[in-house]
Amino acid sequence: MANATPTRRRFLQAAGLAGIAGWAGLRSGGRARAAGDQPARRRQKIILDVDTGTDDAVALMFGALHPDLELVGATTVKGNVGIEFTTENTLRVFDHIGVNIPVYRGMASPIVRSDFPTPQSGGSAFHGQYLDLPPSRSQVRDTDAVDFLIQTYSREAGREIILVPVGPLSNVAMALKRAPKIVDNIPEIVLMGGAHDMGNVTASAEFNIWADPEAARVVFRSGVAKLTLVTLDATHKAQVSLEDAAKLRALGTPAGAAAATFVERRVKGYMEYDHQARPAAPVHDALAVASIVNPAVITTVPAFVDVETEGALTVGRTVVDRRGRMTAPPNARVALGADEPLFVRMLLETLGRTAPAA
Repeated sequence: MANATPTRRRFLQAAGLAGIAGWAGLRSGGRARAAGDQPARRRQKIILDVDTGTDDAVALMFGALHPDLELVGATTVKGNVGIEFTTENTLRVFDHIGVNIPVYRGMASPIVRSDFPTPQSGGSAFHGQYLDLPPSRSQVRDTDAVDFLIQTYSREAGREIILVPVGPLSNVAMALKRAPKIVDNIPEIVLMGGAHDMGNVTASAEFNIWADPEAARVVFRSGVAKLTLVTLDATHKAQVSLEDAAKLRALGTPAGAAAATFVERRVKGYMEYDHQARPAAPVHDALAVASIVNPAVITTVPAFVDVETEGALTVGRTVVDRRGRMTAPPNARVALGADEPLFVRMLLETLGRTAPAA
């Protein structure tokens, strides 16, 4: 454009802006629009399926406060801690930031096993049991999480709601098993889970998949129209530092202050557990939600993905076939990279917001 006339330069700039606006509209299912056209922003509806510990809490706040998202509900599942804790923690998060979003209590155990492959008790160094927030004032809904998912995706309106599981996949798998036809109305599943080059709960497996591998297999084999895995490989490339935590606290918002506390706890845990080279930690679940708003925050590859359910050393491992060795077409987009500066900017911009007055 350096040699263009001023008139042509202005035209090319306008055309570029129109193209960006059109792409954004198409990404959210809308029509392409001309430059200067200013329709009301369409918010992407999502459901978050959570096992609320520290990173789920940041994801919930991001989903509730981002202006391009409409968090229509949260379902809870046993994972980081027991179902009574994940449910209470979810209510605490929403009460803390002042939003009225329905919460549905879900599965208290895996879909086949009586417990995780290796039973666990108590909270980890990264999460504790109850979040460091005041006890909840709001109440969980009477409908359970699995029924809520079935009801939601049995309706045509479900086609507008992206499902975002960021804990073990027990709720999602049970809904699919009880009502297999709902898969036709789920437009996309964006899940935090799995790993390709690294594990966390074992050398081979990421916790969310390992906790209920049979449920993960149901989801991976469901034939859902679009499936994105935000893996440990990606989340560990977009870490949030103690310096970033200070910036979050300086925002002066309930969400910023809570996120800072959660990040600080996570950094302490990772410094002790993973012997990190710098004081920073992944905030796994929030990256999955951020990728819905801006897909550029992760880097994905198409692959066929399945999960090991029996191996003594590999139970819960996500098998990511990028070379066609399993003679099956790709069933997922697998995130293996991430843009850390972009992710941190998105956190700061979103968690600097407050909920509108009721």
